[in-house]
Amino acid sequence: MNSRRVESTESVQVSGMNQGLLDTRTSARISREALNIGAVFVLCIIALFVARWVNPNASASQQLETVLILGAFLIVVAFGQGLVVLIGGLDLSIPSVITLGGILTTAWVGAEGEEWKLLVALGICAAVGALNGLGVAVFRVPAFIMTLAMGIIVFSLSMGATGGAPSGTAPDSLTWLMTARTFGVPVVIIFTLFGTAIAYVLQARTRFGTRLYALGSNPIAARFAGLHTVRLTIMTYALCALLAGITGMLLVGYSNGATLRMGEPFLLPSVAAVVIGGSAISGGRGSFLGTLAGALLLTVLDMIISSLGFSQGWRTIISGTIILFAILLQHEGAMDYLRSMQRRKPKKVA
Repeated sequence: MNSRRVESTESVQVSGMNQGLLDTRTSARISREALNIGAVFVLCIIALFVARWVNPNASASQQLETVLILGAFLIVVAFGQGLVVLIGGLDLSIPSVITLGGILTTAWVGAEGEEWKLLVALGICAAVGALNGLGVAVFRVPAFIMTLAMGIIVFSLSMGATGGAPSGTAPDSLTWLMTARTFGVPVVIIFTLFGTAIAYVLQARTRFGTRLYALGSNPIAARFAGLHTVRLTIMTYALCALLAGITGMLLVGYSNGATLRMGEPFLLPSVAAVVIGGSAISGGRGSFLGTLAGALLLTVLDMIISSLGFSQGWRTIISGTIILFAILLQHEGAMDYLRSMQRRKPKKVA
């Protein structure tokens, strides 16, 4: 009887030690994420000062307003990409779905069309994402291949349907959203702030977000824990495509038209914003605040590049370089190598 009590006591002690270690690791991970997010926001502030120095003709408030308006597009699409990356996937069909959303908006709705058709267009975009998730989760097609193939199919259909030249104009509601002001503040900025709050709550404070973290951390364990991994995967890709469609509609309202290449500038930046924000490309780690910070930083850098008169290709080079360095810094082997090099550094002899 006494031996059983001793074993039980030891078991409780071991369990408590394990829980303590788990709590320590969790708090350390949260601290690293918070430090990374804070660092990216600091870089945003520094970049804003650089932009002010590069283009002194514009006031600080005007530059901040420009960053928030232009950043709205990348914030929306990067949120969707971040959710897919969180479960260990990647969506390369985003540019084509952005284009699809824009083309459907101008072709079906137009300036005086029926606004409810916007919901139908978003439903079609979400269906494309659901097909991506179905191929990845059910037929085990690698996300890279599945989304790339779907992107090619959607782009080809868009080109065939428009003859290479999309026609139509933006609906009045989207034009109002992108140009109107209330209390001196652009409506699109209010829309972005409201959407940012929803995105943060969805990813960090709901069961859906918690399940995405579990699925990305260990898909097998998540399945044994009773999570519907197939359903979650399909929903995540569908939500990503839905957000890409919304981005296409916002771009239509901003430029008053659609083009076949309107989504291409957002593929690499959407991945870069997620990785800069601290998300692991293998899944299971990341936060929307980090993605938000990464999107704003890339927007400011793009504004600096435009002010200096460089071509758009420099944005692609910068995005690719940032992705590479961010992934290298996240890789434990690379960090261990840097630490070992620091330890091997010879000491100066007095």
